[in-house]
Amino acid sequence: MSQRVGRPERRRHVSTSTLGIIGTGAVGAALARRAVDAGLDVVLSNSRGPQTLAGLVDDLGPRAHAATPAEAALAAELVITAVPLTAHKQLPHAELAGKTVIDPMNYAPLRPEWEIPELDSNELTSSELVQRHLVGARVVKALHNIGPRQLLDLFRPADAHDRTALPLSGDDPAAREEAIALLDVLGFDAVDLGTLAESWRSEPNTPLYAIPYVGQLPAGLTTVPDVVAWAQAAPGVPVPAARVKELAAAAVRGPAGFRM
Repeated sequence: MSQRVGRPERRRHVSTSTLGIIGTGAVGAALARRAVDAGLDVVLSNSRGPQTLAGLVDDLGPRAHAATPAEAALAAELVITAVPLTAHKQLPHAELAGKTVIDPMNYAPLRPEWEIPELDSNELTSSELVQRHLVGARVVKALHNIGPRQLLDLFRPADAHDRTALPLSGDDPAAREEAIALLDVLGFDAVDLGTLAESWRSEPNTPLYAIPYVGQLPAGLTTVPDVVAWAQAAPGVPVPAARVKELAAAAVRGPAGFRM
């Protein structure tokens, strides 16, 4: 496993001033807020149409614009696909060709119809599956192991002593560099774990997924829904790059996906 910390001596500049976001649930909305506050324009889209995004666009201000998924894909060189993995085949693959696609999706086979044999057998990681669908795009797994509340709590300037690091993986080195630059602009360091085949090291069921960014679980949480509800509301805990590297190296591959 290759690991490289993306913490430049001076601030990186993301290659575009516009970020496309497909999906406006809790993750997509939090990323849009963080991007706008960091000085980027965002083009937002969802499966229900631009007219349903008027309130969110109003709240985000003049840097935010509503569009269809295809329009959001065409509007930016960097696009975040903040949709459930079950919807990945609905992503506009033709419009995403040639783009760097940040994939925060996680496998959650909570219903039989959501099960994917290639993931259950560990033949592929979920991001390899997404890359297989998005022919011509450059998929980077990132922003998948931290919750929306923690994303908005933990951003810091580049020189902050308590800056948090996030893992990422991708098959295209240049796309990984673009993702590292984006994370830097959003207020985070990055730890490059290598190719998409290594992205399992930061997926659900690994030590690097979610829990480090919320700290010690309180006693009395006995079910997965209880843990999820607590983690979604918990304030963020900074996680330095050295700790991310340590947790990624310690991961042992087991059953894929988030399961109740």
